[in-house]
Amino acid sequence: MTAALFFLLGCQLFGEVIRCAFDLPLPGPIIGMVFLAILLSLRRHTPNKPSIPEGLSQMAQSLIRHMGLLFVPSGVGIIAEAGVLREEWLPIVAGLAGSTVLGLAVTGFVMHWTTRPRCVIQSSTSPPTAN
Repeated sequence: MTAALFFLLGCQLFGEVIRCAFDLPLPGPIIGMVFLAILLSLRRHTPNKPSIPEGLSQMAQSLIRHMGLLFVPSGVGIIAEAGVLREEWLPIVAGLAGSTVLGLAVTGFVMHWTTRPRCVIQSSTSPPTAN
């Protein structure tokens, strides 16, 4: 599992390096996660070699099991910035509501676009029917 942790941290470091090198507006960990997803999707799945290495799977399960601890810094930040929240509550609520609606709309559009039937090919033996 130690190797898997270093692999995850390496992907995050790679993302940070790419972000700094190209001055991208995305966070480095997001770029690193995309890089990790690409690496795992390119990995061939065979009976002897699963698509996700065992150590990486165990590390992911361990991080998911302790995910509650990862929210502690966010909670501390919210409490520390309570004054700003009291002053700027309306734009914050509007931004949260707007981004939620936009996220739902984009997700619905992408889901609709990816799950729709592409084209229906009729058999040459059956005559076309008039509707």
